[in-house]
Amino acid sequence: MRRRPFRPDRRPTRSLLGLATTAFVALACTTVPAAPASAADAPYDVLVFSKTAGFRHDAIPAGIQAIRELGAANSFTVTATEDSATFTTGNLAQYEAVIFLNTTGDVLNASQQSAFESYIRAGGGYVGVHSAADTEYDWSFYGNLVGAYFASHPAIQQANVKVENRAHAATAHLPQTWTRTDEWYNYRTNARSTARVLATLDESSYSGGGMGADHPHAWCKTYEGGRSFYTGGGHTQASYTESNFRAHLLGGIRYAAARTRADCRPESGYTALYNGSTTGWSQAGPGSFTNSDATLTSTGGMGLYWYSAKQYTSYSLKLDWRMPGDDNSGVFVGFPSSTDPQSAIDNGYEVQIDATDTADRTTGAIYGFKSADIAARDAALNPPGEWNSYEILVEGERLRVYLNGALVNDFTNTDPVRSLAGYVGIQNHGTGDDVSFRNIRIKDLGGGNPDPDPGTNTTVQAEAFSAQSGVTVVGKASAVGGSAIGYLDPGDWAAYNGQNLTGVTSLRARVASGGAGGTLQVRTGSQNGSVLGTATIANTGGWENFTTVNAALTGVPSGTQNLYLTVAGSGSGLYDVDEFTLVRSTTPTPSGTGPVVGLAGKCLEIDGGSTADGAQAQINACVSGSARQTWTRNGQTLRALGKCLDVSGSGTANGTKIQLWTCNSGAAQNWTAQSDGTLRHPGSGKCLDVSNNSSANGQDVHLWQCISGAANQRWTLP
Repeated sequence: MRRRPFRPDRRPTRSLLGLATTAFVALACTTVPAAPASAADAPYDVLVFSKTAGFRHDAIPAGIQAIRELGAANSFTVTATEDSATFTTGNLAQYEAVIFLNTTGDVLNASQQSAFESYIRAGGGYVGVHSAADTEYDWSFYGNLVGAYFASHPAIQQANVKVENRAHAATAHLPQTWTRTDEWYNYRTNARSTARVLATLDESSYSGGGMGADHPHAWCKTYEGGRSFYTGGGHTQASYTESNFRAHLLGGIRYAAARTRADCRPESGYTALYNGSTTGWSQAGPGSFTNSDATLTSTGGMGLYWYSAKQYTSYSLKLDWRMPGDDNSGVFVGFPSSTDPQSAIDNGYEVQIDATDTADRTTGAIYGFKSADIAARDAALNPPGEWNSYEILVEGERLRVYLNGALVNDFTNTDPVRSLAGYVGIQNHGTGDDVSFRNIRIKDLGGGNPDPDPGTNTTVQAEAFSAQSGVTVVGKASAVGGSAIGYLDPGDWAAYNGQNLTGVTSLRARVASGGAGGTLQVRTGSQNGSVLGTATIANTGGWENFTTVNAALTGVPSGTQNLYLTVAGSGSGLYDVDEFTLVRSTTPTPSGTGPVVGLAGKCLEIDGGSTADGAQAQINACVSGSARQTWTRNGQTLRALGKCLDVSGSGTANGTKIQLWTCNSGAAQNWTAQSDGTLRHPGSGKCLDVSNNSSANGQDVHLWQCISGAANQRWTLP
């Protein structure tokens, strides 16, 4: 049974707190000038709230003064208060961010809490500093917003902060190891499952750490439509005179106020390809990359720096990049091994970085093939001089591009000569095109279950909700993008605003359950709207074991609608949802029963008609009505003798055995028919192939690299 975190919709009734106004006294101290942001922000307003109902930090006046100085240098005005009565819906609406500066205890009453919740749900920003985590223990919305509650701390001392994310504005300026003196908090829970951890504490560098090897210290997240940034630093007066800490705080404020963008989705399960070490990398063509401060910077070219140690099929590739001005570079995927950078251009696909070119050659575009969603790109892109983050998500022949956590492109390869399976690399475009890269990392998804018609259907990450009740974003290694929604109980719901439902006839969801399971209901208009369809979810054998369920929909309204997924069932912790796809009626479900005919007119069959798992697939002379040669197309599966055509062990190597296996909804049993007659396995990007190009009866079939025009890879389906 999984322990459930505090719930925002089940807050106990609270008594009203007395209102008090405390005058602030500016603390005279030596300060370091506040450095402006790399680009001038549009002016905005922040509220600094520092009321205490417990321990009071003597650094509060220094913190207010520092934030005022940061605002004067960086386009924002500051209102400082300890009056809880300022927390009304109307008053909060004037601020882009609210900073809880070393607050403690219960500082807001029930109506004030409700106003702040509405502010966050309307897109407001929250910044928590130090003992903001020692605040409002009985208000579960706040606990989820801040990310973790305070547990304990040792004496003030020097420690090493390990900077994990060097793309966020709060940490991009920092070294990988940031050594400073402060009061170091232990927390009751680890924020990593619901937030993107920016920095951790190295417990070996000080005494009194209580969280072990993974001790988050600063993080960011999106929550119920708003943005949240928290830092554990800021106990001491001296903190607010440190240039690095002031820049750290400024970056968090800018993120909360939506003046800079970042990918703050939870992340787990990634392997570093580059974080200072270039082991496994090779340069193709002219030019090179300098390697300093765990940062690769292009020089000369046109060349390609590629990770030659391994090729990938289905994966999530993440990296951070920065341009100082009008510069040019790209990320290449799906190309073969070669010392010639032109090979990547001719055989792979480039995800462009430069924002100044034409629509099909701009940031987030698949260069020369598909434009980015320009509106989504504009809303997500940080300007030159600031870091941006990419996730390039490849599942079979489908490629999605996320810019700072926002989906900006969804592309499917239909070229039978090309494949998204292959190597990955970064381009050094030429002299004067100076682009830097950091923290290149990858998660091998071990196959994939791509949409058979992504050009028509719409896939949505479940954690990208517009509003919710009772839903928690959880980090999951087996989830697409590293996170899903979970801890779902009856009555919980998530809203996805602005979905085009024209032509939608069903919903397909990727789900997992180690609990009782339940039902997923689809509604529009509100969480109480009419149920359009229901998917039944059973226990899948574990919280990391995802499978696909379907809900046929009726009475679906056309046009842009707000879609709601609601949870029903008995008990608690019913299931998790990774992503869902809106399936349109223009997408026919492949079906039919009969022979699969291949090389020399021979039929695909199972050796000896065996029904045992692992029985070899082969070709043989066609025999009318033979059960071993009768296949039924069911979506992306081919079924015979009550079982499915399967890639042994989900392998991707040339020569992998093709066999009969119990149907299990796994990626190893997915096959997509291509326009050139091939049957492609999306998880590997390879084809069903007759071994040795031999048409002899009993010749085995196996998995092999797709070859244009190869007769032994062409099949006629029922």
